[in-house]
Amino acid sequence: MEIIEILGFFGALIIGVVLGLIGGGGSILTVPVLVYLLMEDPVTATAYSLFVVGTASLVGAVRNMQKGLVDLKTATVFAIPAFIAVYATRKYAVPAIPDSLFTIADFEVTKDIGIMLFFALIMLLASYSMIKNKKEELKDVEVEVKYNYPLIIVEGIVVGFLTGIVGAGGGFLIIPALVLLAKLPMKKAVATSLLIIAVKSLIGFLGDVQNIDIDWSFLGIFTGISVIGIFLGIWLNKFIDGKKLKKGFGWFVLLMGIYIVYKEFSA
Repeated sequence: MEIIEILGFFGALIIGVVLGLIGGGGSILTVPVLVYLLMEDPVTATAYSLFVVGTASLVGAVRNMQKGLVDLKTATVFAIPAFIAVYATRKYAVPAIPDSLFTIADFEVTKDIGIMLFFALIMLLASYSMIKNKKEELKDVEVEVKYNYPLIIVEGIVVGFLTGIVGAGGGFLIIPALVLLAKLPMKKAVATSLLIIAVKSLIGFLGDVQNIDIDWSFLGIFTGISVIGIFLGIWLNKFIDGKKLKKGFGWFVLLMGIYIVYKEFSA
């Protein structure tokens, strides 16, 4: 096994550790690790990412359900439009993207480059969400849950589409929506978002099963290492304040997003 492959599987561990420590964000590293360290093409990497993110989120969701933190009704209302959108995106939209998108001067923007640049944009938005100090994150008050159904459907479709294209969980979009649209307290919003991410990611992955050749042994090993990382991160949470790490990780995601833009244009 080459050093770069070892780094790739170590990256799988780090993805899990970050998820265990700060409750999200780690999934945004999955596609870069798969593409730049383990040399998977972007379409396959985003499909694998859905499985890894879905499985890892499911582990976290089960733990939160045991603690009574998951609002199942809210999760259902949000998840239905999201998983329909992500499944349709993976099953029909992604395969329909042409191999060559457009050409600027002598630079051809291919399907793979387009996906990675779009992914970089999502990373930049996620980094902003993590870096910015949000006053609403301090609020954790129980109020009556009220559903704004039209906005929930629109938000679910948008998040599902984005998840389908880039293979990331979209927690940085789901959590504010749960707080603002369903009036959930912050702890319940974070816990409930994991269940939504798990359901829509795993159902989205089903849309890929017939479209790409899946290396199940590789995917199983990579996912298993990430899950081990989650439990390691949960254990480290006893000694490290995940909230303090979140801003630092946000800056790291920002640099990664800039690196991806540079890498794709320089290639």
